[in-house]
Amino acid sequence: MNEIIKTNKLCKTFSNGGVQQHVLRNIDLSIYEGDFTVIMGASGAGKSTLLYALSGMDKPTLGEVVFAGETITKKSPDELAVFRRKNCGFVFQQTYLVDSMSVLDNVLAAGLLTEKNKKVAASKAKEILKSVDIEEGLWEKFPTQLSGGEAQRVGIARALVNKPRLVFADEPTGALNSKTGKDVLDALTKANNEGQSIVMVTHDITSARRGNRILYVKDGEIAGKLDLGKYVSGDKERHLKLRDFLGGMGW
Repeated sequence: MNEIIKTNKLCKTFSNGGVQQHVLRNIDLSIYEGDFTVIMGASGAGKSTLLYALSGMDKPTLGEVVFAGETITKKSPDELAVFRRKNCGFVFQQTYLVDSMSVLDNVLAAGLLTEKNKKVAASKAKEILKSVDIEEGLWEKFPTQLSGGEAQRVGIARALVNKPRLVFADEPTGALNSKTGKDVLDALTKANNEGQSIVMVTHDITSARRGNRILYVKDGEIAGKLDLGKYVSGDKERHLKLRDFLGGMGW
């Protein structure tokens, strides 16, 4: 398997009132191409901090992140912005869609960051919206006219439109009910089945089941790893295996 990301002694420390808080501690980790990697752990364990460090959205205090063969921890903020634009897609709990732009234009604007031909970019935007089951009748609507699940799937389309090496998702179903959350997870699973590499932070066992690889973060360290294999709907053994693993981690 090909590595997309490799970390070396990754550390992140914050100062709070003169007290040093060690959020990440000497993390050595590999993320592999084609995987749906899920990061779990208790609140405050360092899950999101790790995701932001892996994606170059935040600089570690010590250590390095090698992403697609480049040591991104040595890049300047401007260099990192260009690198993320070419290599990363992001899906957050909040969609951060632009309310004054239509659904299509939200995705098209992201596409134009890497594709300067507007006709080609528009074609890509329409194709990716269809792939996440956003019907053509919704393309000219504004984000405020969408359901939570629809808006999040538009967010996924925006993250996928430039065919990034890796999509980072931070609690993408955290603000959704079970039905709309399932729709979002289905869209991410479909993308992964088509070859898209994904790293997702979640606290939800139902969401975590979609991953083929689970990393459990505890006190800023990788406390455990679990290989679940590719997701298959209705696999009860998968749920039991994940539940037992999480129980062993003290989740």
